[in-house]
Amino acid sequence: MTRLRGGAVTAVAVLVAVTGCKSEQADGAAGPEDNGSGGAALTAAGSLTVKGRAPKTGYSRARFGTAWADTDSNSCDTRDDILKRDLRSVKFTGGTCKVSYGLLQPDPYSGKDITYRRGRSQVDIDHVVALSDAWQKGAKYWAPGKRIALANDPLNLIAVDASTNRGKGDGDAATWLPPDKGYRCTYVAAQVAVKKKYGLWVTAAEKTAMKKVLATCPNQKLPSGGNPTTAPERFRAR
Repeated sequence: MTRLRGGAVTAVAVLVAVTGCKSEQADGAAGPEDNGSGGAALTAAGSLTVKGRAPKTGYSRARFGTAWADTDSNSCDTRDDILKRDLRSVKFTGGTCKVSYGLLQPDPYSGKDITYRRGRSQVDIDHVVALSDAWQKGAKYWAPGKRIALANDPLNLIAVDASTNRGKGDGDAATWLPPDKGYRCTYVAAQVAVKKKYGLWVTAAEKTAMKKVLATCPNQKLPSGGNPTTAPERFRAR
């Protein structure tokens, strides 16, 4: 993502900022990896399949597996993996998994500095492509293992200010963008990357909104990396 924070997860590398977005810091990584593959985000947005939004019927969070499953088998749950990746000055409770404290400097959505303390609701781990949105744009028809993979893929996850995130709901780019305009290019590029990786479609209004944002930063790279698109066997029957 556009801003970097300390404590990078091994699979995450620096995403280089480009025209139209804020510059990177050099002390760690937050958000999906950019290895230069896949072409520009604007080009990728143009390639996404357009369909209407399907009904939300049948959706529940449980259809995407147990929350924060350890699909990368590193013995830490996904939520703590993302906190470790995205927060600075991280402190732990009982080992090196359970994050008890950290600083979100700055929050990518609002631009504010947020202090994380375990047990309080000041920091959310947001699904950049909301699970309900994914359900209505293809995930309803997937095998359980693919839905579990999406819900726990670092490419689709970021630590953010809780109050700002809860205004997003399950909105797509046509209905919600981060209040911090300087972050919108990397946010939309991440949504494009997730939808392209998992084969999710977009609505016509969503595609228009994505292209409008990315037209302001035509050299924005497409983030890549994250986990495989199918969860390990032990999760698939859930």
